[in-house]
Amino acid sequence: MSQAPSRPRPLAVALNYAGRGAPRVTAKGEYRLAEHIVELAREHGVPLRHDAELSAMLAQLPLAGEVPEPLYRAVAEVIAFAYRLRGMTPDDGVTRPAGSSASSS
Repeated sequence: MSQAPSRPRPLAVALNYAGRGAPRVTAKGEYRLAEHIVELAREHGVPLRHDAELSAMLAQLPLAGEVPEPLYRAVAEVIAFAYRLRGMTPDDGVTRPAGSSASSS
């Protein structure tokens, strides 16, 4: 008898990048908390990007923890994605401490 593949758990991670230093994890959660994070992001116009693998790695970091160097490239792609959606450039984000993005699985 084979089992149906299990559905991955809902997971969301929010990041903040103020233009200096490393981006930081500002929120993370699973199941209902993940759904709430995504809901709040949508309500506040925060761009969302689905990346289950990156979300899983970022969820292992502590809240307010800096993104480690090995994840810089992947996180830079998420930040660039958020900038493009908002019609911004990285220079625009330097003056906006709320330049946040969220990633969900």
